[in-house]
Amino acid sequence: MTKYLFFLAALACTAAGFAQQPTESILLTDMLKIKTVGNVNASKDGKKVAFTVTFIEPDEANKQDYKYVTQLYMAEVARTGKIIQLTTAKESSSQPAWSPDGKQLAFVRTADGKPQVFIMPMEGGEPKQLTKYKYGASNPRWSPDGTKILFTSTIPLNELLKDSTLNASRAVPAWPIEKPGLTNERIRHSVVKPDPNGSTAEVRAWLDKNEADKKAIVMNKLNFQSETNLSSDMSFNHFFLIDAAGGDPQVITKGFYRYSNPEFTPDGRSIIFSGDVDSLESPDRSLESEIFLADIATGNVKMLLGEKGKTYTSASLSPTGKWLAFQEGTVSFVEIPMLKIMPFNGTLKDAISIPYDRNKGNLTWSPDERFLYFTSPSNGGTVLNRVDMVTKKVVTLTPYETGIGSFDVADDHVIYAKTWMMNPSELYFWQWHSVYEENEYQLSNFNEWVKTKKLASVQTREFTNEKGHKVQYWIMRPTAFNHQETKKYPVVLEIHGGPSAMWGPGEASMWHEFQYFCAKGYGVVYSNPRGSGGYGLDHLRGNIGDWGAGPAKDVLTALDKAIAEERWMDTSKLLITGGSYAGYLTAWIIAHDKRFKAACAQRGVYDLATFFGEGNAWRLVPNYFGGYPWEPKVKALLQKESPISYVQNITTPFIIFHGANDRRTGFVQAEMMYRSLKVLGRPVEFVVHPNATHEITRSGDNRQRMDQMLRTWEFFERWVSGNKK
Repeated sequence: MTKYLFFLAALACTAAGFAQQPTESILLTDMLKIKTVGNVNASKDGKKVAFTVTFIEPDEANKQDYKYVTQLYMAEVARTGKIIQLTTAKESSSQPAWSPDGKQLAFVRTADGKPQVFIMPMEGGEPKQLTKYKYGASNPRWSPDGTKILFTSTIPLNELLKDSTLNASRAVPAWPIEKPGLTNERIRHSVVKPDPNGSTAEVRAWLDKNEADKKAIVMNKLNFQSETNLSSDMSFNHFFLIDAAGGDPQVITKGFYRYSNPEFTPDGRSIIFSGDVDSLESPDRSLESEIFLADIATGNVKMLLGEKGKTYTSASLSPTGKWLAFQEGTVSFVEIPMLKIMPFNGTLKDAISIPYDRNKGNLTWSPDERFLYFTSPSNGGTVLNRVDMVTKKVVTLTPYETGIGSFDVADDHVIYAKTWMMNPSELYFWQWHSVYEENEYQLSNFNEWVKTKKLASVQTREFTNEKGHKVQYWIMRPTAFNHQETKKYPVVLEIHGGPSAMWGPGEASMWHEFQYFCAKGYGVVYSNPRGSGGYGLDHLRGNIGDWGAGPAKDVLTALDKAIAEERWMDTSKLLITGGSYAGYLTAWIIAHDKRFKAACAQRGVYDLATFFGEGNAWRLVPNYFGGYPWEPKVKALLQKESPISYVQNITTPFIIFHGANDRRTGFVQAEMMYRSLKVLGRPVEFVVHPNATHEITRSGDNRQRMDQMLRTWEFFERWVSGNKK
């Protein structure tokens, strides 16, 4: 049998089994039923697993609104293992971490407006709040002996300047603060009385108070947009250690730098972590990253790996401390870092490179150090892989038709959250020494409701474009489709964003939308054009300097091939939609192609020069187009590649969505696109969701999520059904 043939056969049987039973269609409000598994953390003996489940429930303050709630659960890792809900408080709980002996569980919950670490005894009893740190506490990690907990806190610059425990000497950053005409000394906490009519120092103190009181936002940093607003604040992540029994935390890292991904060494004496320390460059500007080791007793920090222009990330120590796995990359956004493994007491020249032309995440060692596990987007799925430390080869363990989310490895088990076409999210496990296809077991049934639903299946196709890239595409037939009839159905061409995102049958964020359109009598076609992740570096860089024509050719070729293969597709009722970069590509396509009956662009980019200024993802411009808008060649290229340059050619009925607080792409371009089309007298509608960010369709306000999907369908219906009353 070819690889995964057993799985695909079982998948077909399972799908057929489902098809015989269900009678209900997917509804818009079924979105509210989806429960999502995450934060998987296994006990050291592998017998238990803690994890989170995020679900949606009516908001107590307003019953017409819906809120997200995340609670902790525990499961026995066995074929008939029980599942127990551990938390029920109205405040969400997350980031579970087992104590080494498996008798306690640390986790994070909000208390008095700040995230704090709590500890729950597993033999019974209520959780107790361990930390009451004024800056908050998150990301708990137990020391190997179980006596201490490491946590992370984010400290604002103005607090770091005056906090005597973190900055006893009241030092200021060594790197330039970039406040024109003033030295770094200017940012020391003022002791002068504010007076708008006083001396220069008193005037400055008065202006400082206005900033503190939010009467003014003064920008001096390069990255002045958060996801939701303009921001002049800077903050820094640091690590602290606290006794598991309570007490005052010990400061592990200091300074005006940002650190992440902390992990104890097996002896418990040191902490390994990532960060960037450069006294000459603001952390706001630097894209480099190094790997450090901090001695807990002395506080001494030394750099293990670091080089100008390079990034060293994802440090993961093997259980005995023999090996250090990490990723080495460059500061480019359009790259795939190299996975490397070296002896922990060695140097970079001792490192072994593990070739694997995909992005890699969550490096996790098996208890016996024989394997290093990780996930990667690949060929339409997010797959689980492992490196064999004997052969140094990467083996892909799970099918490309599924999406593996959070996972952990303990004893001889791999436990993971998974999405596939028949279920949006459940918890599974298998024994890593056995065959995956024959020994995967489902632990949870949080989305059991889908068994009553008629679900559309997915067909996988591919072609090779003119650059030699394999382009995968998928076809979903309407749920009501019948092979025996000759009825024609409208088709929605769905496009992914990024531009380096990747879709497939295991894409959790689109599971409900795809099924909803199929339930409403539409077919769905989606693809991974050039520039998508999951197909290697050459494919990833296939849209450098070419965001429009090349990717558009790929997605339209996928549509053309689907139409040629599926006679039920009504070519007079074609529709197109996409968000973020795909909002860009949707606008580009309808400015160059007249085949679509209607179009929908969400939170898109339409003028690349404007995007450089108003979007916090502005670095995409120099990374993809080779420079900045004021450089003559780049300026011409950005104009050529911007959909707004062709707005006069758009005649397709067009609905544009944008969140009022979307600072990732910015919102001025959406207003420019709408006004331009309105002046031109074209059929266009513009929908703004108040307070919504770029994440509206994934984790935004749930009424707004439903509103956007329903408005999209309703707009399409105006043009495909002829019902405009």
